Amino acid sequence: MSRGTRWRRWRRRLARGLPGSLRGRFLLIMVVGVLGAQLASYAVWTTQERAGRLERLDELSRSMAYSVASTVRFFRSLPFDYRHIVLDQLRDMGGTRFFVSVNDHRLPVTDDRQGPEPALVADNVRTVLAAELGVHDAVVEFSRPGTLRLLNNEVPLDALPPRWGQHSLLAAPPTQPILVVQLPLEEAEWLYVAALLPLPEGFGANRWLSPDRLFVALVVLATVLGLSWLGVRGATRTLARLARAARRLGDDLDAPPLSEGGPREVAAAAVAFNRMQGRIRHQVEERERLFSAISHDLKTPITRLRLRAEMLEEPTQRERFCASLDELDRLVKGALASVKGLDLHEEVEPRDPRALLDALAEELALQGGEVEVTGEAAPLAVKPLAFKRCLANLLENAVFYGRRAEVRLEDGEDALRITIRDHGPGIPAAERERVFAPFVRLEPSRSRNTGGNGLGLGIARHILQAHGGEMRLTNHPRGGLVVRLSLPRPGLQPV
Repeated sequence: MSRGTRWRRWRRRLARGLPGSLRGRFLLIMVVGVLGAQLASYAVWTTQERAGRLERLDELSRSMAYSVASTVRFFRSLPFDYRHIVLDQLRDMGGTRFFVSVNDHRLPVTDDRQGPEPALVADNVRTVLAAELGVHDAVVEFSRPGTLRLLNNEVPLDALPPRWGQHSLLAAPPTQPILVVQLPLEEAEWLYVAALLPLPEGFGANRWLSPDRLFVALVVLATVLGLSWLGVRGATRTLARLARAARRLGDDLDAPPLSEGGPREVAAAAVAFNRMQGRIRHQVEERERLFSAISHDLKTPITRLRLRAEMLEEPTQRERFCASLDELDRLVKGALASVKGLDLHEEVEPRDPRALLDALAEELALQGGEVEVTGEAAPLAVKPLAFKRCLANLLENAVFYGRRAEVRLEDGEDALRITIRDHGPGIPAAERERVFAPFVRLEPSRSRNTGGNGLGLGIARHILQAHGGEMRLTNHPRGGLVVRLSLPRPGLQPV
């Protein structure tokens, strides 16, 4: 698989995962952008904060290391018999910054501190002790107040006698680390020094996402999303209004023009749309006037030719001549009817579909047709004359080709469905789209002298689409054509 193919496949998968609406995509871009900016800024801030903290910790640990070195130097300089006396005096005075003891073994320390900060402190203490005292075997560890052990009997910190109650170690919070330095003095003697590191929050306290930072990030994200949603809503609302106007334009050329206010780009789009609507309306009106003029102008010569044809002496020639003139006259009337059938300049009014179908069935019954109507429906908002012509064309076709028709109404909350079935020959699947073209007739046995001009289905579908509806043609399993109409409620979608 080539690199370009993989890239196109990846783009298609990404496109399928994106929101379907423009508003959703804008918001997704804002969320990704804000989160990316927050993550980048927090990464830079955390790096700088960690570097500054390490720098401060380095200076602090070196100062403490020199204090520890001074303490160790002082106790090493004391005679052996005076060391315990000095320690007792210091404890009776309430303690110092350091807890110092001389033990007969090295005390175990639970040291679970890892990372760059404990390593920095331990390295500084070892370096200073080696430089100041020449001590290279000092053990530097870290403990918590809850796990610290003191003296030869390894007593816990919280079990110290009351006279040591003011010792600084006892005031340490649970998270504050305690530096423990142990180094050998003479044989079987270890000097034990424990001191609090001035880090109440402990090592590694600069967590990348602390609760306060997370709260600030969420507040910033919510603020940006709220403002973005308001802005995107205003922009997409204008686009939605333009889309509704474009859909309405196909149904009603006389719809009121769009408002040309708002931002510059929106106003320019509205002006262009209104100009386009005006031009289309003008062209349609010109076409109607042209067809009407042609039809009117052709009637005079056709009438003149008909009068001359009646004066022919030979009956056969006279009949053929008159038949041709009748066909020409029917074509002219069909063209004019086609133009009028596409003219939907009416006001929308509620009409009862069942009553309209019953009236059409009675008219066709007078001509010998049989139409059976079943079902009920609530009034529907339609253009009355156009909707009547749509149903009349379909029923006339059904009665003409199938002798009788069966009409069923199925009403719903969202749409009205009308099914018309005849008992004629049906329409082949390959020809079902072609029958909607003007002047198309599929029955070769029929001539235009027997009625019809191939315009009925096309006009009916155009009227139905102008009402926001759909028309589907299928053949019934037992023979005949089935026309299914679907009209949304309301009949015309408001803009």
